[in-house]
Amino acid sequence: MLVKTKAIVISSLKYQEKSLIVRCFTQSHGLKTYFVRDAFSSRKSNQKIAYFQPLTILEIEAVHKNKGTLESFKEIKIATPFHSIHSDILKSTIVLFISEILHHSIHEEEKNSDFFDFLEAALLWLDTHQETANFHLALLLEATKYLGFYPDTSAEGLPYFNLQEGQFSEVLSLGALSEHETDLFKRGLHLQFDSDQKLFHVSERQQLLKIIIDYYTLHLSGFKKPKSLEVLKAVFS
Repeated sequence: MLVKTKAIVISSLKYQEKSLIVRCFTQSHGLKTYFVRDAFSSRKSNQKIAYFQPLTILEIEAVHKNKGTLESFKEIKIATPFHSIHSDILKSTIVLFISEILHHSIHEEEKNSDFFDFLEAALLWLDTHQETANFHLALLLEATKYLGFYPDTSAEGLPYFNLQEGQFSEVLSLGALSEHETDLFKRGLHLQFDSDQKLFHVSERQQLLKIIIDYYTLHLSGFKKPKSLEVLKAVFS
């Protein structure tokens, strides 16, 4: 089946000397994995390695056999070129971190166009704004809506949040955040990309990030802590 769709690059892995295996989150069919033969060869001008940097937004024409095997690209072009993400060390670190999170979070080969649209809009916002210290926190918490484990906020006024149950509680039970941690988490839930960057101190931002990673770990089977987490902490310290 020939498919034309937008796709966000989640990860790429070098295969042998010249080829790539590329995982993309497509607008039309969810997660798809593609084999790019001779990706490092200058003869393949339409399959330049630069196209497959983390979270690049592509427009692709691809052959989907839908047999559980690797798919193949027919045509590729960049949908919206980034102007600052790959040249700004803070933004490129954020993008690397988020791509790792998504790599371990998105598993379904099914359409989730709302999630795709959210990620695309978020990346375009990141590319055009400079105050980005809280961006990854807001994105990760908002993403849980599309991944199926957004916290139950119906009792948000209660003092403790249970990570395992995903809801607020009156009592400090096993697996619940402390009152201070719960307050951080509540503030995180109300974050917007353009929220005041001074809303959190550096230590609070790192503490909230740890809470979010723990939350993902509890609710996503096989989720692994990103290798780029320490790099992210370093650039924002």
